[in-house]
Amino acid sequence: MLSSKVTCNSHGQDSSYFLGWEEYEKNPYDEFKNPNGIIQMGLAENQLSFDLLESWLKNNPQPAAFKNHDNQSIFKELALFQDYHGLPAFKNALVKFMSEIRGNTVSFDANNLVLTAGATSANETLMFCLANPGDAFLIPTPYYPGFDRDLKWRTGAEIVPIHCSSYNGFRITKSALEEAYKQAEKQNLKVKGVLVTNPSNPLGTSLSLHELDLLVNFISMKNIHLISDEIYSGTVFSSPSYTSIMEVLKNRNLMNTEIAKRVHIVYSLSKDLGLPGFRIGAIYSNDELVVSAATKMSSFGLISSQTQHLLSEILSDKKFTKSYLSENRRRLKERHEMLVKGLQKTGIRCLQSNAGLFCWVDMRHLLSSNTFEGEMELWKKIVYEVGLNISPGSSCHCSEPGWFRVCFANMSEETLNVAMQRVQSFADCMAKKNIQSRHQQLLQRNSRRSKSLPKWVFELSFHQREITADER
Repeated sequence: MLSSKVTCNSHGQDSSYFLGWEEYEKNPYDEFKNPNGIIQMGLAENQLSFDLLESWLKNNPQPAAFKNHDNQSIFKELALFQDYHGLPAFKNALVKFMSEIRGNTVSFDANNLVLTAGATSANETLMFCLANPGDAFLIPTPYYPGFDRDLKWRTGAEIVPIHCSSYNGFRITKSALEEAYKQAEKQNLKVKGVLVTNPSNPLGTSLSLHELDLLVNFISMKNIHLISDEIYSGTVFSSPSYTSIMEVLKNRNLMNTEIAKRVHIVYSLSKDLGLPGFRIGAIYSNDELVVSAATKMSSFGLISSQTQHLLSEILSDKKFTKSYLSENRRRLKERHEMLVKGLQKTGIRCLQSNAGLFCWVDMRHLLSSNTFEGEMELWKKIVYEVGLNISPGSSCHCSEPGWFRVCFANMSEETLNVAMQRVQSFADCMAKKNIQSRHQQLLQRNSRRSKSLPKWVFELSFHQREITADER
């Protein structure tokens, strides 16, 4: 007999978010080998600044060769057993890097940091620490599709959506928070907290100070937790500037209060440094019990000592990190503008955004019907006919059909140009079809109208035409 987990369908792998990846993997685009293949625009990966990291490695060969600054081997030291607390040098370097990203407006204590194998592990570990099976977390929509897997699959926790709307740019409101809480109560779910991504995945927007204050007030009033997933904090490339939840706590003099103990941050180097394969994640919490429990649980998903050593050396080079963050943001802004302007030329607009590796794209005018069935119909055309894998809004639990997440940082500029050419051709084709469809509908409407008129109208019309002809 197998565990029920083996046959459980709550993993979320059947989501269109993951199905699009499967189609891409069957037919991946390659400029030379497969120019008609599917272009992957559903992967939020930062490939724009690898050359900066590779240049650092070239100029600093010792860390990757497991040697210290005296050029002596430390291979044995790194290869032997390390406990689950992590290397102190890496934890200290990581918290300083987190502060640097936030303009050094706040500082982080390495003793409050728990290392995990990526943000996926960090979020799941926090769920285990904060929620019992059947308890709920509230999450603003649209949200990252992987949360259905990361937060629920093994923990037994539930997600209740905080429905946000395009009328205010999908911003969090007090009424939306209260409504989500009421919905959880109606389902007999105990709400243990709110989870937000800041900056947002998939919106590409950073939370406003007003939203952050709302969240702090809400968790204070309800006596619940707040998880702020800040893995895109280093990708903010234009105004408004980024505000971390830690800054709000500091500015409101809440750092040493019970409220601060219920605020937890998730961080990773997967997006800001573009290193998802290194599996570097972290939990930051002011609650000693959470830190202790999460540290023990982290033994199920550790970061290798070799990886920690290499990254501690990179992050400790402050001249490099300052240069990298600045140049990476510049490149992200440039690529973001390239996508936005390319889509605008085809009549497609994006939600105004200032961060992330993607845009939240409005294709509602291309839907055959204003339904999620119409959205899936359009998505399939884009995947199979246009050859682009993008993520439909329904996979992100968006409450409005017709929105899509489109990534721009995981490909070359040349590939993005090909993608924009394909979108242009598709938009032109759709425009022609719409004109033909409207023309056909007009003819059918006129035909029905003619058939519905009485015979004497035709006779009178014919008689009138004869009189008019005689007058001429």
